[in-house]
Amino acid sequence: MPLFFRKRKPSEEARKRLEYQMCLAKEAGADDVLDISKCELSEIPYGAFATCKVLQKKVLIVHTNHLTSLLPKSCSLLSLITIKVLDLHDNQLSALPDDIGQLTALQVLNVERNQLTYLPRSIGNLIQLQTLSVKDNKLKELPDTVGELRSLRTLDISENDIQKLPQLLAHVRTLETLSLDASSMVYPPQEVCSAGTQVIQQFLCKESGLEYYPPSQYLLPVLEQDGGDTPRDSPDGPSNRLCREEVEWQNRFSDYEKRKEQKMLEKLEFERRLELGQREHAQLLQQSNNQKDEILQTVKEEQSRLEKGLSARQRYLDAERQRLQEQLKQTEQNISSRIQKLLQENQRQKKSSEILKSLENERIRMEQLMSITQEETENLRRREIASAMQQMLTESCKSRLVQMAYESQRQSLVQQACSSMAEMDERFQQILSWQQMDQNKAISQILQESAMQKAAFEALQVKKDLMHRQIRNQIKLIETELLQLTQLEVKRKSLDTEALQEVIVEQRWALSSLLQQLLKEKTRREEELREILTELEAKSETKQENYWLIQYQRLLNQKPLSLKLQEEGLERQLAALLVDLSAEHYLPLFAHHRISLDTLSRMSPADLAKVGVSEAGLQREVLRRVRELLAAARTQPELPNPPKGEALGALEVPTAPEELPEPATPSAPPAELEMPTSECVVCLEREAQMIFLNCGHVCCCPQCCQPLRTCPLCRQEITQCLRLYRGPLLTTWEQPPLPVQAHLGWGGRRSWPRALPSSPTMAGYSPRQPWPSGSLSVLVRVTRTVPSPSVG
Repeated sequence: MPLFFRKRKPSEEARKRLEYQMCLAKEAGADDVLDISKCELSEIPYGAFATCKVLQKKVLIVHTNHLTSLLPKSCSLLSLITIKVLDLHDNQLSALPDDIGQLTALQVLNVERNQLTYLPRSIGNLIQLQTLSVKDNKLKELPDTVGELRSLRTLDISENDIQKLPQLLAHVRTLETLSLDASSMVYPPQEVCSAGTQVIQQFLCKESGLEYYPPSQYLLPVLEQDGGDTPRDSPDGPSNRLCREEVEWQNRFSDYEKRKEQKMLEKLEFERRLELGQREHAQLLQQSNNQKDEILQTVKEEQSRLEKGLSARQRYLDAERQRLQEQLKQTEQNISSRIQKLLQENQRQKKSSEILKSLENERIRMEQLMSITQEETENLRRREIASAMQQMLTESCKSRLVQMAYESQRQSLVQQACSSMAEMDERFQQILSWQQMDQNKAISQILQESAMQKAAFEALQVKKDLMHRQIRNQIKLIETELLQLTQLEVKRKSLDTEALQEVIVEQRWALSSLLQQLLKEKTRREEELREILTELEAKSETKQENYWLIQYQRLLNQKPLSLKLQEEGLERQLAALLVDLSAEHYLPLFAHHRISLDTLSRMSPADLAKVGVSEAGLQREVLRRVRELLAAARTQPELPNPPKGEALGALEVPTAPEELPEPATPSAPPAELEMPTSECVVCLEREAQMIFLNCGHVCCCPQCCQPLRTCPLCRQEITQCLRLYRGPLLTTWEQPPLPVQAHLGWGGRRSWPRALPSSPTMAGYSPRQPWPSGSLSVLVRVTRTVPSPSVG
């Protein structure tokens, strides 16, 4: 037998049968029978013990189950003390309880078809036991206590392994039926066992030394349930009483059978009613399930409808919230953009106010400097005029002495030269008249030709425009870079090197696009200047004379302060030196203190610091450069300078732009700029001077580029060609103001200035800054010829 086993779960029908039998046993007026057979029990339930104890049941039927033990845990056999019939056949019992002798009222014990291997010794205590059936078990012997069963009438030990019967069985005088397997018996012998119960009892009595009596003589006290004190070993009572008792037992048995049939009918009726109730319950359950399904379906549909409505509402709310968020975001962006615009406008107004304030301060400072400069100019002019008058008086005295000497000689030669002098006087007078006529004609032509004056004003306006000058300088630098990139690209192509080729191409394209943009800005600026000129022409009065000369003089007066101070008091070489050292802001200081090159050569760094030049490096560099200039000037012959009297006394006439001769050679020879040159890739003879746009290559001469439509190097389409003009390094020099009227010299005669200042650039104006080293310039020259006074 295994230690652990799983309890078999009873079926639904067995469970219902058990419930029905338990309920039937508890009903009022029920008989003394508890039938729990065929309920698939593995142990007798506790309720059965309680029912037998409380209701004092007398018959317990537990056959056809799966019992392995009669007594479960927490139960006692004393609960079955009133049981008279105990039916346990067709189970799996392996042993009976050892205290089964406590069932003193037990009369029938049926344990057929079980697994019993022995019977407990306490079975001898069952003094009222009349029937004992242990058929079809595994018993090998019977205990000796079986002989104490003095009321035993039927004993069935067949289909077991029993080979011997106990001798004490002879004391059971009421035994009527003994069933056994005679073929397997050893004691009594087989022939005795085969003869029947009476022969077996006689054999056992003989063996035990007892006298045999038939069982009928001992049955009466057994059937009487009062249990009299009459000894069982002797026959007692009359035969009529025995018959009456037998009839009574038959009547009771027939009543028991009738009640049993009635209970069976009631059981069938109850099962029918139970089946009908189960069917009704099943129908009601099915109806409830259908209703439940319908309700669930309705709830699901309602829930899906609500979910759809909720999702639609949620989507609508999401769309509305998103729309509101977008509107809020757009509003915030608009507000931020407006705030940004307001801040920018405020910043712009602040900057404009600062610029206006700085311009106003500059104007006030310029007016103060102009007043100071005018006073100094007047004083300088007075001194120059006084020196010129003194020089003229000295020359007149000298001329008088020479005349007196000539008079002494003339007396001797008067007769010889009289005729020739007369002719020479006539010719001289004629030459003077012609010269005066030419001067008057040239002055009247310049004063009356407004187109020439307008051209001069336009050229000066372009030259003085700072933006136009910056654009020209940037164009020159870009052209230089394009030329160098083209040379580098050609050199790398000739050497078959592809490294960094893409970088050069990107740089060239960037410079080309920048050059085009600068050309557009230059053209746009020139158009703006032309519009300004057109506005000035529209504002001019028709009867006003010399309008453009007046505008020209005003434009000259608007030159930078450093240029004015340089024109009025500083030497050109000193001004060029300061500009070259990026010290233009010290030009007013040098002009105010009347500092010249000679004065600087005798000054020390401490003197320059007192003047206002605080940078120590600049002090030493200025003094070093001044000594070099003076040393170079001493090694070269000095150029003749016109007298100051003539320069001041000469009336300056406005000149039209003209291509003038080369400037005078300076004291120190300027270093010529060695520009990078490249030859034409077509003819391989002339110099490449044309820029191709949009690619930016400088690879062709002006003669070879005319029939070309694509660039010879990159095969890009040519949209525009620009001509490069190569020039030397330009030095810084100043252009004196053009004359606005004729100046009356001594004696009331009109005198023409001996020499006009030469200019290397257009329109009689030169840049104040030197051209960058190595730069190329696209020079557009406007040339006009000014008639010079003819000298006989």
